[in-house]
Amino acid sequence: MTEFNPITPAGMAALRARYDQLLHGERPAIVEVVRWAAGNGDRSENGDYLYGRKKLREIDRELEHLSKRMAAARVIDPARQTERDKVLFGCTVEIADDDDNRRILVLVGDDEQDASSGRIGWSAPIARALRGARVGDVRAVRLPAGEKQWEIMAIDWPAAATQGETA
Repeated sequence: MTEFNPITPAGMAALRARYDQLLHGERPAIVEVVRWAAGNGDRSENGDYLYGRKKLREIDRELEHLSKRMAAARVIDPARQTERDKVLFGCTVEIADDDDNRRILVLVGDDEQDASSGRIGWSAPIARALRGARVGDVRAVRLPAGEKQWEIMAIDWPAAATQGETA
């Protein structure tokens, strides 16, 4: 785990929603199945009981993991960023390689990354290389296939909430 563990408000809401779903939805349902199965006699050959206990352990491990991640997270609203000319947490950045192949990336918390949709975790190698860059800067990124150069083409930020909206 990194010392600085940023997360967007939406990312934190998703972690909390998953935690609540497990704690108040899935776990009580499995506890009820285990309770019912335990009342059916011999537990050593009772599939519902054995599977339910295993599922409870999995849920409890995930609850513990989510709890630790939420406690370590620092919620940062990208719309409130004041230095909008640099690549920082929460921005959308367009980059181009030497062959002018372009990619659009959003730098998000590690707990909300999804590379297939261009959401790159804050501690990913490409995110680390791009941090602090400005439009026109070229940054080298070490990849398994070797080093690759990327030029920052554009930096975009979410709009700040207007008065009356809640963040």
